[in-house]
Amino acid sequence: MKKVLVLLAIVALALTSCKKQDNLKLEEKIIGKWMVADIDGQPALTNMKSVYTFVSTTKAYMSASFNHIQATGTPWHHNTEADVDISGNKVTLTFHADEHNTSVQEFTVMAIDGTEFTANQKVTVTVDGNVVHSDEHTFRLTKVTADYSAAIVGTWQGRCTSEGSVFDDGQEHRWQYNADGTYVYYAKDGDNWVPYEGNTLNEYFVDGTLLCTRWVDNGEEHREWWEITINGNRMNWTALRQNADGSTFTATFEMEKVN
Repeated sequence: MKKVLVLLAIVALALTSCKKQDNLKLEEKIIGKWMVADIDGQPALTNMKSVYTFVSTTKAYMSASFNHIQATGTPWHHNTEADVDISGNKVTLTFHADEHNTSVQEFTVMAIDGTEFTANQKVTVTVDGNVVHSDEHTFRLTKVTADYSAAIVGTWQGRCTSEGSVFDDGQEHRWQYNADGTYVYYAKDGDNWVPYEGNTLNEYFVDGTLLCTRWVDNGEEHREWWEITINGNRMNWTALRQNADGSTFTATFEMEKVN
């Protein structure tokens, strides 16, 4: 009799767990654009943020730029396509870079509503079937309702507004963002703005509110990351950065669209 009661308790617990998973309604709530806000309970640095766009229950896209990820180099993902599988409270994204490289991101969702969801994320990277990298973190992602990928196209001029940060040089700066994903940085020469010729590559993308740029200067690649808002001819940049000692600071820029 005692064994029967224990068995019934286990069955009841399993049914309750399944019911809780069903109540998440992931198939309905996951659709849309989401950006990483926290990693392991701490605000995510802007350079560690990524954007996931679920267009259906079987297809999603990811945008992210990282300086260095073990075994995967320096990823530059702009709307990289993934196959999606949803089972219970698990959302699995599978990215096929080529016939040799596969990346799987498995989100075990703990809670989700119309504005955010929390999940344990496990990443596994394989090359020819062999695991070359894996890690696991707890993420909180927030829903992104704005997309400035079209609004940013044009020429913008402004300066750093966070006094004392490494970006505060007291100078005006100018960028021309082209529709093809390239940009031109201008330097001030007297009263004139001239294209800065020291950089090569000069690429960017915007996904939602995340702006990622990269350029090569004297043979060395550099990257920057910003969260942006655009209201008419005004654009603001914000980024959470980390100092060498581990402390954090917020950098900001304000700029205006020019002809």
